[in-house]
Amino acid sequence: MKSYVVYRRVSTNEQGKSGLGLDAQDRDIRLYLESYSDQPFDVIEEFTEVASGSEDDRPELKRALDLARKHRAELLVAKLDRLSRKVSFIASLLEDRKVQLRVAAMPQADKFQLHIYAALAEQEREFISIRTKAALKEAKARGVKLGGARDKTLKRNQELQKRATERAQNIAGLILPLHESGKSLREIAAELNRAGVQTARGGNWQASQVKRTIDRLQR
Repeated sequence: MKSYVVYRRVSTNEQGKSGLGLDAQDRDIRLYLESYSDQPFDVIEEFTEVASGSEDDRPELKRALDLARKHRAELLVAKLDRLSRKVSFIASLLEDRKVQLRVAAMPQADKFQLHIYAALAEQEREFISIRTKAALKEAKARGVKLGGARDKTLKRNQELQKRATERAQNIAGLILPLHESGKSLREIAAELNRAGVQTARGGNWQASQVKRTIDRLQR
C-alpha cells in the first residue's frame, strides 16, 4: 500500500484563517490520489503551515518530513512552490535519499524534472522583479507620476503574469513530455482535452494555447 504525508502551505495569516488557497491545494491533492496514486493508499497525516515559501525554518514541514522518513512515505504537496520558492531548498530535499517527494500538479515528474522546474520558477521570479524595477525607473525618468491607478494596473498585470506562470508550471508535467516525444501542438491539445484539463478560462485547448504555454515554460 502506498503511504503519504500531506503538506499544505499558505503565505499569510489571512489566507490561513480564511482557507484561501487551501481549498485549491486540497482539490489538487485529492485529484492526484484518485487519479494517479497506487490503490489502495494511506494518508498517514496532514500538515498545514502559514509561512512564507522563502523561509526554510518551518516547524510543520519539519514534522511532515520526519514522519515521511520514519514511515518511508511520500511527501505529497499540491504544487512545488507550496514546498518552497527557493531552488536550493528544494534541491537539498531532492538529494535526501530518505525523502520521497510527489507533486500533485506534476504527477509524472521525476526528481530531475522537479529540480529543473524549481530553477525555472526561481529564474522567472527574479526576472519579473528586475523587469518591474526597471519599468518603474524608466517611468520615473519620463516624469510619470507613480501611484494610484497606474500602480494598481501594474500590480494587476504582475498578478496575471504570475498566475499564468504558475498554471504553466502546474501542467508542465503533462505538456513537456508530450512535446519532447515529438507530438504536434494540435496533438498535445487533444491529449489535454481528453485528460479533462481545462484552460485558464475553463475551455478546451487549442494549438496556439499549447504553444504559448510551452514558450512560457522555456523562457
